[in-house]
Amino acid sequence: MAIISRIIFSPPTKQASTALLLRSTRVTNFLGPKPSNKIAIRRFADKTTSNGTAATENATSAGTKTGGTGSSSSSSSSSSSNNNTTWWNDAKFWGGAGAIAGWGMSGAAIYDAVQSSPEVISLNMTGVLIVYSSLFARWAWIVKPQNLLLSACHVTNVGAQINQMRRALEYKRSNGEDEAVNDILMKAGATAVAGAAFVLGGPALQNALVNANLGVVSTVAGADAGPFTVHFWAPMSKWLISGASFFELDRPTDKISLAQYSALTLTGFFFSRYALLVTPINYTLCSVNVALFGSSAWHLGRKIKADFL
Repeated sequence: MAIISRIIFSPPTKQASTALLLRSTRVTNFLGPKPSNKIAIRRFADKTTSNGTAATENATSAGTKTGGTGSSSSSSSSSSSNNNTTWWNDAKFWGGAGAIAGWGMSGAAIYDAVQSSPEVISLNMTGVLIVYSSLFARWAWIVKPQNLLLSACHVTNVGAQINQMRRALEYKRSNGEDEAVNDILMKAGATAVAGAAFVLGGPALQNALVNANLGVVSTVAGADAGPFTVHFWAPMSKWLISGASFFELDRPTDKISLAQYSALTLTGFFFSRYALLVTPINYTLCSVNVALFGSSAWHLGRKIKADFL
């Protein structure tokens, strides 16, 4: 034992032990801290102070910043897209211009009621305008984007055209044309009854056609701008206006209202573009406004030539 103790505590042995301890410390420092036997339970947003967690938090922070940058970029892209919308592609611009032209038509009827004699009133055109404005008042209310200015102008026009109809009928009665007046009133009543019946029975008929699986017929019946919607009938009523103008291409210029046909010409011009920017897109409305622009401009040109040139 004395010999063993002398060997263990001898200077050479102490130097060797110290060298091994230093190596062990260096290895430990290189490999990292000794793992703990305790299990750490973390929730999603818990914070810790270990290097690994800090790195995770830094990565999360970097990810958040990156996400924020992406969101900002997306927002900037959206803003840039909105800024790139020009007047040519702006439904509100064309809808507003069309509404102003529509107000011109209502103003023309009011102006004619005050300034013009009733013999210049076209009963055919006035009757068509009553139906037309009734349908378009509804169309402007439900189309996207909604056009309240246009809806209000058509409601006003209905009242103005009814007053024009009253003046024309009273004028005919005063000239002894009672039979013609009664015939007009009978046709107006029949039109009103047919329209009411279609409005009331339309939904049931549409459901029956759609559920019958009749191919193209069912597809058309269920279309967003199909024949069971005002998106279809509003343009069709405008075809009646264009038709009335086409059937009276040789109408005497003294019976052409300058104010009315000016408004109709502008309406046809603005709505030709507006119809392609609304939801649902309405190609029927576009085509009829092209025709309306042509026929109304024809009458307007004849009137200007006869009165001012």
